Amino acid sequence: PGRTQFKVVIKALSPKEVTRIYTPRPLDRNDGTFLMRYRMYGSVTKGLKIEILYGDQHVAQSPYILKEPVYHEYCDCPVEDPEVWQDMMSCPSQEPQITKDFISFPTIDLQRMLKEIPAKFSQTRGAIVHYTILDNHIYRRSLGKYTDFKMFSDEMFLSLARKVRLPDVEFYLNVGDWPVEHRKANDTPGPVPVISWCGSVDSRDIVLPTYDVTHSTLETLRGVTNDLLSIQGNTGPFWENKTERALFRGRDSREERLHLVKLSKENPELLDAGITGYFFFREKEKELGKAQLMGFFDFFKYKYQVNVDGTVAAYRFPYLLLGDSLVLKQDSQYYEHFYIGLKPWKHYVPVKRNLEDLLEKIKWAKKNDEEARKI
Repeated sequence: PGRTQFKVVIKALSPKEVTRIYTPRPLDRNDGTFLMRYRMYGSVTKGLKIEILYGDQHVAQSPYILKEPVYHEYCDCPVEDPEVWQDMMSCPSQEPQITKDFISFPTIDLQRMLKEIPAKFSQTRGAIVHYTILDNHIYRRSLGKYTDFKMFSDEMFLSLARKVRLPDVEFYLNVGDWPVEHRKANDTPGPVPVISWCGSVDSRDIVLPTYDVTHSTLETLRGVTNDLLSIQGNTGPFWENKTERALFRGRDSREERLHLVKLSKENPELLDAGITGYFFFREKEKELGKAQLMGFFDFFKYKYQVNVDGTVAAYRFPYLLLGDSLVLKQDSQYYEHFYIGLKPWKHYVPVKRNLEDLLEKIKWAKKNDEEARKI
C-alpha cells in the first residue's frame, strides 16, 4: 500500500496532559510489514493513546493504550529496583557473549584491578577510562590521551542512570579500537577484566555493544540518519531490481581493503569496490584512486555487500545485516557483542580472510539467486 497510506496519531491519554511527540511516517520494510516510530520530548503520567490509521480506518488492534507513565529519553526517572526494570524491559536473563566473557573471571580482585590496569594499559594504549557509579551518579577518570570516545560511554551510562537505579560498581572501559587484555585464564598472573567495544579470539576483554550502534539507537529520530530502524525502511529496490554486483566503500584501514579495489578493477562485472579516504596507505591513492562518498542507503541498490574488517571489526556489519542485500563477510578474529548468535550461510556468506574465494562466492550468489535472497 505504500507508507504514505498510513497515518499515526499519538497523544496523551489524559486531556489534562500535553506533550510534544515526533511521529514520522511509518517505514515500509518491503516485506508486507511497517515500522512505526516516535520520539517524545516530554513525559506523561497517565499514559498514551496510539492510533494507526489506513485512510480513516484503524489498523490491527489500534488504538493502542499505554496506561502507565511514559517517559522521554532525558527524564531523570530511574526505576528503583533493577530487577523490576529488567522485567519491564523484557531483558533476557542471560546474554551469551557476556556469560562467555566472564568465564575467565570466576572471581575479581578489585584491589589488583586498581593497581594493575592504570599501570599496564593506560601507558601502552592510552585509551582507558576508570568509571565509578555511586548512588546512581557517574564518575570517571581518563587514563591516557586517546580517550575522546568517552563521550559515547558517558552518553550510554547517563542514559541508563536516568532509566534505572544502577548498583554501586567500579570498572575500567577501553574506548580505543583494539581489545587489550590478551592473557589467558590459566596464566600467572591471569587476566584482569577490561570492558571494550570489540573482542577478539585471542583477548579476554568483556564486550559491550559498540559506541556506534549505541549512539545511533539513543539518537534515533534526533541526531543521526542511519540507525537500526531507519535502515529497514531504506533498503533500496526490490531484490530483482538491484544491481547484480558486490559493493564496498570505505577507508583504507586494512590492507585487504586495498586488495578488494584491485579485484574490482580486474573484475568490474562482479565487484564495485572503492576507497573513500586514505590515512594508513596514502602512497596507494595514486595507484588505486579515490572513490566518492556514497550515502549508506544507496549501498542497498546492490545485491551483495562485502564486509571487510577495518582497524578491528567493521562496525557497519549490523546495519548491512538489516538491509535486504546478501552480506559477504570476511573471516575475522574480531567480533562485536552479537556475533555469537550468527551462523554462516544463514545470516551471511563467509569469505576467507585473504579474500581468495570472494569472486567464487559472488559467482555462487549469482548462480543461486533464490538461496542468496533468502540469506
